[in-house]
Amino acid sequence: MDGQRRWADKGEAIGHGVSWLSRWSLRAALAALGFWMVFWLIGTLWVVVLPVLLGLLITTVLWPPARWMMSRGMNSALAATIVLLVGLGVLGGVIAAISTSIASGVPEIRDSATKAISQLQEWAGGPPFNLKGSDLDRLIDQGVEQLKASIGSIANGLLTGAGAVTSGLVTGVVALLLAFFFVKDGMRFTPWLRGVIGERAGGHVTTVLERVWATLGSFIRSQAAVSLIDAVFIGLGLLILGVPLAVPLAALTFLGGFIPIIGAFIAGALAVLVALVSNGLTTAIIMLVIVVVVQQVEGNVLQPILQSRGLRLHAAVVLLVVTAGTSLYGIAGAFFSVPVAAAVAVVLRYLGEVIEARSVSTAPADGDEPVEADRSPE
Repeated sequence: MDGQRRWADKGEAIGHGVSWLSRWSLRAALAALGFWMVFWLIGTLWVVVLPVLLGLLITTVLWPPARWMMSRGMNSALAATIVLLVGLGVLGGVIAAISTSIASGVPEIRDSATKAISQLQEWAGGPPFNLKGSDLDRLIDQGVEQLKASIGSIANGLLTGAGAVTSGLVTGVVALLLAFFFVKDGMRFTPWLRGVIGERAGGHVTTVLERVWATLGSFIRSQAAVSLIDAVFIGLGLLILGVPLAVPLAALTFLGGFIPIIGAFIAGALAVLVALVSNGLTTAIIMLVIVVVVQQVEGNVLQPILQSRGLRLHAAVVLLVVTAGTSLYGIAGAFFSVPVAAAVAVVLRYLGEVIEARSVSTAPADGDEPVEADRSPE
């Protein structure tokens, strides 16, 4: 064994070390190249990968009631259709409620913003700025001219946004159709896969896929519970303080909870900003305290309890993967980064279990001679 080998001189020992380092450097370089090719392929086929990922996440929500219906003897196609239509109905109702709340709250925010601008003008007219009305008018005129000069880029941005909305709608429709087929025929996938790749490899792949699916479902359920608790308490704070748009902000808090760290920060900042514009500085400070307390309870109590068993990912790992996902694939990358990282962790843990099991099965018993390994040069 290399750990017990005696070298004739230092040159031989150094040569062996250089050879070992070269072999592992080549392996690391090939692995890095493989990862780069995977990321490149995902980026190239993102228009296909995104609806598949969305469809899988939707399936984790629709599968439990569909499985219950199938266990009662209902046809799989009918069960998938029912859960999908019910899910769309619930989503439509939520969107309608949010739209109604926004329509009723916007005039109040507009009036509050107008009042805040008047107060800002009065404050700017006093010391230490002592800006006169003409000075303010000149600054406003400069802003209007700058806005006119930028009208072309604004129009291009609006067209780009309209294209993004259209693409998002198409992606959503495709994801819903895929979710229907996943719910309807998902139970047949692993037996088909085992038949294609063989029983030996199929057993490993099936086990990994089942664990990944369980982890994905655990993530969605635990994150939904954490996000719901956040949304309820922040929404109650908004209602008690009399801040408009409480329902939409609570819904945004719920959705933002599925983007760890970043989503909660953005949703809380918007809640504080609306409170500042509509109700003043005191209400905004109180709202800030509520948001900080709720998010601290979420991060230090709820998530460790609800997600530690399912994901087993350190907070630093979560932050890094969310940052990487955001920089590579934008909002969608931030949304999918944690479940993808959890799935990769499941695969790595399974590989570790297989290696450990094989090491134990080939280890010598106490008092026995170790199994002679192949000592031929690599």
